[in-house]
Amino acid sequence: MRRSPGNLPPPTDPNAKRNDWATIRTLLPYLWVYKWRVLAAVVCLVGAKMANVGVPLVLKRLIDALTIDPNHPHALLVLPLGALVAYGALRFSTTLFTELREFLFARVTQRAVRTIALRVFRHLHALSLRFHLNRQTGGMTRDIERGTRGVSSLVSYSLFSILPTLVEITLVLGYLALHYDKWFSIITGVALVTYITFTVSVTEWRTHFRRTMNELDSKANTKAIDSLINYETVKYFGNEDYEAKRYDEGLQHYERAAVRSQTSLSLLNSGQSLIIAAAVTAILWRATQGVIDKTMTLGDLVLVNSFMIQLYIPLNFLGVIYREIKQSLADMERLFGLLEQHREVADAPDAQPLATQGARVEFAHVEFSYDPKRQILFDVDFTIPAGTTTAVVGHSGSGKSTLSRLLFRFYDVQAGAIRIDGQDLRHVSQESLRHAIGIVPQDTVLFNDTIEYNIAYGRPGAGHDEVVAAARAASIHDFIESLPDGYATMVGERGLKLSGGEKQRVAIARTLLKNPAILIFDEATSALDSKSEQAIQAQLKEIARQRTTLVIAHRLSTIADAGQILVLDHGRIVERGTHAALIAADGLYRQMWDRQQARQDEALASPETIEQD
Repeated sequence: MRRSPGNLPPPTDPNAKRNDWATIRTLLPYLWVYKWRVLAAVVCLVGAKMANVGVPLVLKRLIDALTIDPNHPHALLVLPLGALVAYGALRFSTTLFTELREFLFARVTQRAVRTIALRVFRHLHALSLRFHLNRQTGGMTRDIERGTRGVSSLVSYSLFSILPTLVEITLVLGYLALHYDKWFSIITGVALVTYITFTVSVTEWRTHFRRTMNELDSKANTKAIDSLINYETVKYFGNEDYEAKRYDEGLQHYERAAVRSQTSLSLLNSGQSLIIAAAVTAILWRATQGVIDKTMTLGDLVLVNSFMIQLYIPLNFLGVIYREIKQSLADMERLFGLLEQHREVADAPDAQPLATQGARVEFAHVEFSYDPKRQILFDVDFTIPAGTTTAVVGHSGSGKSTLSRLLFRFYDVQAGAIRIDGQDLRHVSQESLRHAIGIVPQDTVLFNDTIEYNIAYGRPGAGHDEVVAAARAASIHDFIESLPDGYATMVGERGLKLSGGEKQRVAIARTLLKNPAILIFDEATSALDSKSEQAIQAQLKEIARQRTTLVIAHRLSTIADAGQILVLDHGRIVERGTHAALIAADGLYRQMWDRQQARQDEALASPETIEQD
């Protein structure tokens, strides 16, 4: 049965104590989805180790067979040939079972990595705007990268290295205890316990070095990415050296932590080698003494030596693997920590799709604050009748843009309610809500892809002709056609290859293509020159004629014909009415209008005024 990565295990308990066992418990459900493959892989693992342990046993019989009377009629035909065939078969079986194990488990590992990565990605998109405003993108992406790699490493090391080694150790100790002097199993057991205790103790001590390195690496990476994203700002102020010094400070801290980690690693390796060397020497001394005393054959000596060689390599590697597992767990700790981030805005269990019947928008006595210490909106109460335009004006910081964020439900209101056609936004699904609303923001950010991709993002799957129609409506088609690559032109990181006006027209085209029932224009023409603004304004008015529209404006001339104008001041609606009524009221709106008209007259009178695109 094929499983989609959408079939996800239950969410992580945010209250669970985050330690190694908690991390492993979080991972297990992703692996257990393929339980039959896991069990089959374990069977192959045991088979491979049994065949591997059988090789020295057959080698012992082969050597002992060569020491019998050469005149025996079956000496060369049966015993040596039979042992040789068995030896070759066991060697092949070891490889065969190992490859079968990897074949069976490959899909399990890769699907677990894919599922976890997808779940984290979806969860990050489901988190509130508050989380993303506070995030450090560079460090977070590095945590995700290391965490997903850690999942693959943990599964690989534990199933393909740790578990096989433990199975082999158990088989060897059991055989030594049953067939030889007790000192062989005692020496081997004491060496194993000493080795594991030493390795675990020192590795636990070293783990905080890895965590420190992760934190410092994430911080350095965050500074680097933040600096590169803000490349123009760095250049404007000539702060290349300052940014390099900040980055180097992070690298210096990382360097010191890495040196401490490597020094402690040398100590661990030296101690492990000493324990193994002492154990091998003691085992060979007992075996040699047994041959001299005639209590053991040469085959027994070779058998014991082969066992120790077979154990020595994985046991020596066990320390490295354990360190890698601890490092993988430390990396996964941050990844699963992202899944534990609280979803501040979540759909109600009984949330229904938004049903629009004209799209009447109502803000009913809304109060809101980003921080409890500073309230933004106070008893905001207004209605936008279906198919009409309401404009909101006010000084910077008055709460205008907060209205659009609340309408999109990036945050939930602390008091009051926001309704669309009588449906409280907290009782409808966020997906359907955002599908019904389109926005042209003041600060347009584009994907680092083609112009066509960015316009088509308004409705993924739209055809080229539909994209062109939207571009024509936004008065940007001719500009795009003038470019060498046309609609295939790359816009650069965050759209920096385009001017502010060009980016805003792309945003307008993108929203037109979405064709939503409700429109929000948040300073939609702020980056346009006067000529382009007049052309776009006429188009926007035509678009808004059949839709419920909220316009957040700075230039009052652009909203003079709005059906309703709200004047916000310090989070409160202090005036409302049409343009003519507000001018006649001679209040705050009239003061703002007069100031803007005066600035416009001064600009027209100045011969040095230059329009900017």
